[in-house]
Amino acid sequence: MAAPDTSSLALGISANPNHRPDGSEGPVRIDRPAGAAPCPLILASPHSGRNYGRDFSELACLSLDMLRRSEDAYVDTLIASAPDCGACVVRALFPRVYVDANRGPWELDPAMFSDRLPVQADDVSRRAASGLGVVPRIGVEGRPLYRRRLRYEEARERLSQCYEPYHAALAGLIGEIRDQFGFAVVVDMHSMPDQSARGVDFVIGDRFGTACDPAVVDAVETDLAELGFVAVRNIPYAGGYTTEHYGRPAEGVHVVQIEINRSLYMDEKRVVKSARFADFEREMRKFISRLSQRDWSALASS
Repeated sequence: MAAPDTSSLALGISANPNHRPDGSEGPVRIDRPAGAAPCPLILASPHSGRNYGRDFSELACLSLDMLRRSEDAYVDTLIASAPDCGACVVRALFPRVYVDANRGPWELDPAMFSDRLPVQADDVSRRAASGLGVVPRIGVEGRPLYRRRLRYEEARERLSQCYEPYHAALAGLIGEIRDQFGFAVVVDMHSMPDQSARGVDFVIGDRFGTACDPAVVDAVETDLAELGFVAVRNIPYAGGYTTEHYGRPAEGVHVVQIEINRSLYMDEKRVVKSARFADFEREMRKFISRLSQRDWSALASS
């Protein structure tokens, strides 16, 4: 199973991927510009989903409160203003502990399965071996997620139902935007524990200069600084699978990852919005508006 590429899926996305044919909510939601002139930005949130199914809850040995601490909680809310600014938003509605859309499709940990995995999974990545693969083995504080080992068939079903639709949607949007503007800028939005980068509000990741034109990172850093935030680059988060896989500046696809310090807007342990949430959301609206209004046309010839 390979991740979708941006060209082959540019025209293969349903006009309404937010719902299944029976009208129920699908695993991914796309929000397009609402009234504002379209711009070449796509904001993605692969880790803010919170649709926990009964089958998963029965398998998991952690409480819902503990499971939710692995979410990039409320990041989808913080970027919800993007369509008003002309940008597209794509977000996973399934939880990160069920399927991690910011991992490669074969990042599986053999130790968590009762049967043998396909040969494609033989090269176990460090992330998968540590329990943080595309189907995670551990949750918050390194705690085991499951009461028993899974069967590969169970993982494959999750990838088919969640992972593949998410990447099809993201790849389709990238192809669509690149066709319209000659390039696309993807901002992959995440959140980080306060303790992972104390004193830092945002970490900007570009895979150490390989995932996007320097002008993109410069713009993000400048806009955050002008809003009074402290931002650093690549340490401790340089970008995950989305940044690695889709970031192809030479082909007109520029991807940057942004990690937001959770202490700015939420109580991390209780996974609830803090008293600062409304003020911070307003600042995020300003940030997204600034990025959307920038002249990115120079990227078309880079």
